[in-house]
Amino acid sequence: MTPITKTILTEYEVRKTGKQKQAFRQWLTPILEQNGWAVREEKGSFGARNLVIGDPDTAKVIYTAHYDTCVRLPFPNFITPKSPLLYVLYQIVLTFAIFAAVSTAALICGVMAELICDGCSIIGIYIGSYGVLALMLFGPANPHTANDNTSGVTAVVEMALSMPPELRDKCAFVLFDLEEAGLIGSSAFAKKHKHVKKNTLLVNLDCVSDGETMLFCFRKDSRKETDRFRAAFIQDSRIRPEFLTKNYVYPSDQIHFDRGVGVSAMRSTKRGLLYMNRIHTPRDTVYREENIAWLVEGCIRLAGNI
Repeated sequence: MTPITKTILTEYEVRKTGKQKQAFRQWLTPILEQNGWAVREEKGSFGARNLVIGDPDTAKVIYTAHYDTCVRLPFPNFITPKSPLLYVLYQIVLTFAIFAAVSTAALICGVMAELICDGCSIIGIYIGSYGVLALMLFGPANPHTANDNTSGVTAVVEMALSMPPELRDKCAFVLFDLEEAGLIGSSAFAKKHKHVKKNTLLVNLDCVSDGETMLFCFRKDSRKETDRFRAAFIQDSRIRPEFLTKNYVYPSDQIHFDRGVGVSAMRSTKRGLLYMNRIHTPRDTVYREENIAWLVEGCIRLAGNI
């Protein structure tokens, strides 16, 4: 593990509040600039601050990751990219669980408010309902974010720092803000850089350290790049790559870009079901260094082949 990655994991793993994200950007920017990269912040809606490294408007390939982190939740986000139906069913169950939590809180607060003050039950119901929703959106930060998405951030940073000089003009890097709030940072970037949105190959690294199978999810206009990716990301004893061009679900920042490719690490059951769990909970602590090294090597090869 490099000193840069170690510092991110130990000192900047939580990047949820504006102050935490600003501290991270202020620490990282001079490191990148000292290594020859032009770095700037781009503003977006709802206070988003994307960190842009290099020139995305002239780059042949852009490597991205979201650097914001989420609230601490009692249940994980469970993702099964190759099994869309299972993913949808889990989201339905999750929705019912949230509804039950909101309803229970509303009932308890409504009863308590009525006991305290006659006719105040409706106020208590509102407090209970919106209180639970506010905790889910603005509650305590998740203390561990190794996979989501400190893994993607460290991969992008290590890539930028180790990119050979002869390839630097081909590449740019973006750390998106407010992915957890609804892909807000990447949406703002796509609107600002319309040429990139339509024409540039964009490789988005989101949750890449917890699993031995690395999925590459190609959007329609990026499918023609599959063979190039196969040549760049070679299976070895550390990682088994898998390339998906249809019938998958992986909602992340790449969906805003016509030539987007989403990259994520998956665990596997004995029967071969690929899945991601642990994220959005304090159990998000798995950081496989070999995943990051493998991705950095492959992304450099990919840039060299474009």
